[in-house]
Amino acid sequence: MSTSTSTTASTTTTTATTTAAAAAAAGLPGPLVGADWLAARRGAGVVLFDASVGAHRGASARIPGARPFDLDGELSDHTSAVPHTMPGAPAFTEALRALGVHDTDTVVVYDAQGVYSSARAWWMLRAMGFDRVAVLDGGLPAWTASGHPVEPVPAAYDGPRGTFTARLRPGLIVGAEAVATALADPAAAVLDARTRARYAGTAPEPRPGLRGGHMPGSVSLPFGELQRDGGVMRPAAELRTAFEAAAGDRERLYFSCGSGVTACVLALGATLAGYRDLAVYDGSWSEWGLPSDRPVATGEAPGEAIGGVAVGAAGESGSL
Repeated sequence: MSTSTSTTASTTTTTATTTAAAAAAAGLPGPLVGADWLAARRGAGVVLFDASVGAHRGASARIPGARPFDLDGELSDHTSAVPHTMPGAPAFTEALRALGVHDTDTVVVYDAQGVYSSARAWWMLRAMGFDRVAVLDGGLPAWTASGHPVEPVPAAYDGPRGTFTARLRPGLIVGAEAVATALADPAAAVLDARTRARYAGTAPEPRPGLRGGHMPGSVSLPFGELQRDGGVMRPAAELRTAFEAAAGDRERLYFSCGSGVTACVLALGATLAGYRDLAVYDGSWSEWGLPSDRPVATGEAPGEAIGGVAVGAAGESGSL
């Protein structure tokens, strides 16, 4: 393992211990909560965020009292050429204060697709030093399927400001250079959350100008394979099996996708499966896939990793 990867692993292991303690202090059962758990506590010191994106952003109905965690708006850095870029700590602090969040709050995030963009909000909060946060398993569909009420979505949050302060944790959100280092490290695995067809380069990228394929040495693990119908996360044992099939015995995991959103579903799944040394590639394929000298492989196999180490799907040298 490289020195930089080893240092990051030590940091994230410490972070995981702190996270578990903070979640327990907040009364959270873990990184996921169910609809009935939320219904019993809604309005009792729980801040609820709707982190829906795309066509679901600004939908006509929300869970009562939910505030907008706008990943397509102020909670991404629009000075970046890459979509959904993590904002800096000052901008993140201001956005969360404007949404009325305090450091002592308990936060639950959901989205209208199940578990999709809500995982991105969860990971961002953790990366900014806030551990009192969980994802609503199954999102808005699970909430309504359980018979719980919804209400019309107001134009914007207009409540009092909060006192939240972002405290950036290095290593949870990483850039291309850290991923290139991980691809050359036989003790680390880089997992790609996009569809297998996009990974192979046989399906077009939804964003114009990007090359098809994947990072050489990365392994395909589509985020949907971690979920049951309805966007509900699979049990921990099934998740562990899926990650071991992709990463073998490697415990240091990096996640990529199209723009850093569904990579966070892998981060959530890995956390539920007991992994602790985790990082999300912020730029993901929206950055790596741009025309450049960064290497790209096509086909279903991972290919030869950066640095010349052939990495197979099971995480062993040469075992394709």
